[in-house]
Parts: sequence; structure tokens; C-alpha cells
Amino acid sequence: MSNLSHVQRVRILYKTILRLHRGLPAEIQAVGTSYVQDEFRRHKNCDEATTAIFLKEWTEYAIMLTKQLGLKGPHTAKPLGKNLKKEDLDKFRNEQMYQLYELMIAATGKTNNDGEDK
Repeated sequence: MSNLSHVQRVRILYKTILRLHRGLPAEIQAVGTSYVQDEFRRHKNCDEATTAIFLKEWTEYAIMLTKQLGLKGPHTAKPLGKNLKKEDLDKFRNEQMYQLYELMIAATGKTNNDGEDK
């Protein structure tokens, strides 16, 4: 895979993630796919250091999702998702924290911290 250009590697990773999302439950698939598309679009012209981190994190996500989905899909595999550690959250920029919050709202249907549903 080292003979591939940067653009080819990014495209393969992007398409792999979208393919993996086909194995997710429909409501998670829609939110996740939209988020992936947005993130890849936003990072299209980022600097080299940011690109390296971006690709590493999304590659780890693809590997984790592959393990969680298993060979027969989410019904026979491990539970989906991963808890974030406090030190991971501390690395997020405000914009990323807001995105994470929006993702939580979309995934859970909750609009505030007191547990009330939409």
C-alpha cells in the first residue's frame, strides 16, 4: 500500500469507513455516515501534521469498527462504540466538543443533561 499516493490512501480509508457503516443499525448509520463525510470534507486542505493525526485516528476507528461488527454484523459482534477517557476529551478543541455533543444528541435523542427526551 506504500506505493499509493496520499490521495489514494485517503480515498481508500474513506470508502472503507463508508462500507463499514453499512453494517451499522440504520439510525446510527445515517448519523455516522453524515459525520464522516463532513469530517473528511473539512480536513481536505489541512496541514501535514493535522493530516497525519486525522488519518491515524480514522484508521483506528475503522479497525475498531471492523472488530466490533465482526464477520456477521452487529447482532453477533461486540457492543458498538467506545467510551472516551477524560484525557482524550481534554485534547478536543471547542468545535470538536460541540460536534461530539451534537452526535450524542442525534444518537440518544436527548436535548439536555437532565435526562429529558426530545
